[in-house]
Amino acid sequence: MKIATWNVNGVRARSAQLSEWLLRDRPDVVCLQEIKASPDQVPEALRELEDYWCYWHGAKGYSGVGLHVRRDLCPARPMCLHPAFDFENRMATVEIGNITIASVYVPNGGKDFPAKMRFLESLEQYAAGFDARNGELVLCGDLNIARTEIDVHPRERKPNAIGQLPEERALLERILSHGLVDACRELDPSNDRLFTWWAPWRNLRQRNIGWRLDYVLASRSLFDRVVSCKVLTEVGTSDHAPVLAVID
Repeated sequence: MKIATWNVNGVRARSAQLSEWLLRDRPDVVCLQEIKASPDQVPEALRELEDYWCYWHGAKGYSGVGLHVRRDLCPARPMCLHPAFDFENRMATVEIGNITIASVYVPNGGKDFPAKMRFLESLEQYAAGFDARNGELVLCGDLNIARTEIDVHPRERKPNAIGQLPEERALLERILSHGLVDACRELDPSNDRLFTWWAPWRNLRQRNIGWRLDYVLASRSLFDRVVSCKVLTEVGTSDHAPVLAVID
C-alpha cells in the first residue's frame, strides 16, 4: 500500500501537476493539505477522480485538506470523519480495515500561536486514544514543525522562529510517544539534507536550503512493514514536496 501526503499550496494552481503525479506514482491513499478551495471550487477533473473515492474538506482561499482512497483498495466508499477539534478545515480521516489514516494541516502559528498549540495538544490526545486501545493510525501531513535541528538547513536555523520553538518540538515528541514512528527519519536517521519545504525565493529549493515540515507518522505495527518513505523533491511547483511511504 502506498500512502502519500502533499501540501499543494492551492489545488487549483497545482491541478495538472497533481493529476500527472497520481498517474505516475498511483498512491493508494492521497492526503492533501492547503487546498485553498471549497469542494465546488475544486477543478472538475479532480473533483471525482476516476479511480478514487474523493473527499474535499476546504473553504475558499485558505487552509483545507483532501483525502482520497483508491477504489480497488476499498471497494465500498469509506466514511470520512473530522475530529471535534478540527477547525478551519484542517483534518479529515478515513478507516481502511483496521487502519485510520488522517490528512492533517497544523496551523503555522504566525498569526495565532496559541491556536497552533491547542491544535497540537488535541492531536496528541487523539493519538493517545489510539495508543490506549492498540489502534493502528497513520497521521499524514504538514505539521508545520521541524522536529529537530537536523530537520532545518544550517542557514535557516533560528532559535526563536515559529516551527523551531522548543515547546512545539516537545509537543511533536509527545505525539510520537503514543506509539507512532516518524517514517522518513527512522529510515534515514543521519540525512541532514532531508527537507520537504523551501521558502519560495533565492532558488532555495534548487539549492536544497529548506525545512522538514511534512510527515508520515505511523503506528509501530505498521511502520514495521514500511519498506520506503521518500521525499519526492522533483514533483510540482508547490513550496512543499510530496512524501510517499510504501507499506508491505
